Amino acid sequence: KREEFIEDVNEQYAEMREDFYAGLASRKFKTLEQARGMALQVDWKANIPPTPKMLGTKTYSDFPLEELLPYIDWNPFFQVWQLRGKYPNRGYPKIFKDETVGEEAKKLFDDAMELIKDVVKNKTLKAKAIVGIWPANSVGDDIEVYSSDGTSTQGVFHTLRQQEEREDTTYLAMSDFIAPKSSGIKDYVGAFVVSAGFGCEDVCAELRRQNDDYKGIMMEAIADRFAEAFAELLHAKMRTELWGYAPDEKLDVDDMLKVKYDGIRPAPGYPTQPDHTEKPFMWKLLNAEAETGITLTDSHAMLPAASVSAVVFANKCSTYFQAGKLCKDQITDYAKRKGQTIEEAEKWLGPYLAYDPNEA
Repeated sequence: KREEFIEDVNEQYAEMREDFYAGLASRKFKTLEQARGMALQVDWKANIPPTPKMLGTKTYSDFPLEELLPYIDWNPFFQVWQLRGKYPNRGYPKIFKDETVGEEAKKLFDDAMELIKDVVKNKTLKAKAIVGIWPANSVGDDIEVYSSDGTSTQGVFHTLRQQEEREDTTYLAMSDFIAPKSSGIKDYVGAFVVSAGFGCEDVCAELRRQNDDYKGIMMEAIADRFAEAFAELLHAKMRTELWGYAPDEKLDVDDMLKVKYDGIRPAPGYPTQPDHTEKPFMWKLLNAEAETGITLTDSHAMLPAASVSAVVFANKCSTYFQAGKLCKDQITDYAKRKGQTIEEAEKWLGPYLAYDPNEA
């Protein structure tokens, strides 16, 4: 019976795989060459990139948690507990008015605020970060990053270009948001790594020993909220002070969460650049592990878990987008640029492939 069950599961998965790739077959894609021919066109002479006030890196070794509180986005907190209000009471703080989940949401929020008070008072969690800004230029779909004095190349951020056909006539890659080397125009790229998870694992391990799963989950959720708040604050600090391209920005936190500022901060492993293997170069550029203690696992997950990393773009033309499904011609080209085998690239970008790697 065990063999029959295994055979049945294998057949189900084979059918699901066939259905998935059959669905992809009905979609249309541009070749990589065609997509590059439809890249974002920017008049760089009319859009001169802003010169940063700071070049190199700046470390924050014990950032005050109380300064992060106003930047907390509470909506993902309620999602952790699978609480979703119905329109018009979906988001925080309207969720408290929801007939179904409002009372439970308010109780969770009050418990979280009590724990936050305790965490801030006793410095249970420690927040650390490092931010950097460097001269950079795009070369094709890649972004070359230079030393602060511009005399040497420190390495390359590799980017992926949209290929799936749609009504839009522009097929984006992150490299489109940086002035090309051939233009002779100086441009810049930034990056940061933040964490508010130092101390969290020890506390949660002790809570698990006490069988207090509720408080353990609450502590992890709070550490995540602090980390995301730190990323929001640090990006605002980059825009107004460190890079300083928006010194007069007067956005409240709600507007920041709605991305009403100039520039973007895409994170490796997310839709704009779904490849986690871009993180090690970021760590090298920032000297992140030595400066902050934030490390990468073999699978490029960040430790402590309550950490956020991002590449930062300042130019007004930059926008978030989804790279979407990627064809074999791009994966082959991308792997060559990165010095990977095609199989390695396919492994890391598996969910984004527009083809079956076992048959291609």
